[in-house]
Amino acid sequence: MNITDIKGAVKLSNGVQMPYFGLGVWRTNEGQEVIDAVKYALDAGYRHIDTAAIYGNEEGVGTAIADHATDRKDIFITTKVWNADQGYDSTIKAFETSLQKLKTDYLDLYLIHWPVKGKYKETWRALETLYAEGRVKAIGVSNFLQHHLEDVMQSAKVMPMVDQLEFHPRLVQPKLLAFARQHGIQYEAWSPLMQGQIFDIPELKELAQKYGVSVAQLVLRWDLQKGVVTIPKSIQQHRIADNAKVFGFNIEAADMAVIDGLDAATRVGPDPDNFNF
Repeated sequence: MNITDIKGAVKLSNGVQMPYFGLGVWRTNEGQEVIDAVKYALDAGYRHIDTAAIYGNEEGVGTAIADHATDRKDIFITTKVWNADQGYDSTIKAFETSLQKLKTDYLDLYLIHWPVKGKYKETWRALETLYAEGRVKAIGVSNFLQHHLEDVMQSAKVMPMVDQLEFHPRLVQPKLLAFARQHGIQYEAWSPLMQGQIFDIPELKELAQKYGVSVAQLVLRWDLQKGVVTIPKSIQQHRIADNAKVFGFNIEAADMAVIDGLDAATRVGPDPDNFNF
């Protein structure tokens, strides 16, 4: 990944340019809260907004983007099909609903939100149809471990281009990261700040002080230097702006190794092999 500035992007396996830094809107309330957060992000130079049907805020995201001076074609929009909508026909229908709410006639990236047993392969077939029709520029998955990816790839006509996973210094999953890279699947981090728990890790505090940055900025820069797309979530204007100030420093290799070494296989979210929703 060639890291330049907030508008920089990584090239997906099909040639689509995906901005490597974006705003996540999980647990951001529909209405003015999400509208403001997206506008703050766009004002700060963000060009990648990540939502999902289950977040219940696609309409607000769509309103903010439609009202902003930035051209739609310059904004990368991701949303996800929820578990209850998985299956071929229901996924196509869910996609149409998301498009209407987002006030757009295409998506930049559509993801399967979770690997629902017995359904995700049919869901993937629906994503392939939408991709073939040109209604979405790239397709991928979220929360898929290696065995899920291998299962999809057995029958897929189009390989997943992105896998969005929980990723932070306590959950690095280097073997999965290497597998994704080997197969041209772009790794993307959700909960990169471990829902605030990273701020309690002494080693990160020390390194942040060394580089004269915040713990959040240190970790988000680490993501990028690991080749991982990252989408930190905030609703506060100053924090949205501060999170993006990760382009004026470079973490040395020895310090990257220190952060890698914090891996404890610790999750703050559900286990993709054991979820019941």
